[in-house]
Amino acid sequence: MSVSIVAARYAKSLIDLAKEQDVLEAVYQDMVLFKDTADKNRGLMLALKSPVVRHEKKAGILKALFEARVNAVSYAIFKIITRKNREAILDEIAAEFIKAYNINQGIQKATVVTTTPLTDELRKQFTDIVTSATGRTVQLAEKVDPSLIGGYVLRIDDRQIDASLKSRLNELKLQLVN
Repeated sequence: MSVSIVAARYAKSLIDLAKEQDVLEAVYQDMVLFKDTADKNRGLMLALKSPVVRHEKKAGILKALFEARVNAVSYAIFKIITRKNREAILDEIAAEFIKAYNINQGIQKATVVTTTPLTDELRKQFTDIVTSATGRTVQLAEKVDPSLIGGYVLRIDDRQIDASLKSRLNELKLQLVN
């Protein structure tokens, strides 16, 4: 079975359990913390994915790092996943949980890449575009990339609107070459 399917199943179970225990927000914050820690600390995920490191050692690492910092429900899922020898996909489970939480709460994440920082007016325009396309509350991430020359790139999940001058110049170059 693929990792994403397994991760999605664990994430769905965790969301259901968190709702039942009325700790959904706390578990969400814990999954964000875990994902952030895993993304910033390559050594943690290397240890969790390593077949050489024993499961008891992996459980000890998770206990030392997270037991005092996360909700009991979150830590319980870490223990269950370690017991089932699935600690290598903990980062995927956290990512799937965050996606499922956002869908559950009606939140849409979008990323806009521009050549300069956004003004409040532009930020509102991009938020309105995403809201009208998805019907959800928008969390807009902003990135600055001067290599775009001008325009913007807007990403919503797996969709992308590329209105950058760089891509238009590349299209023109391809037309001229042919």
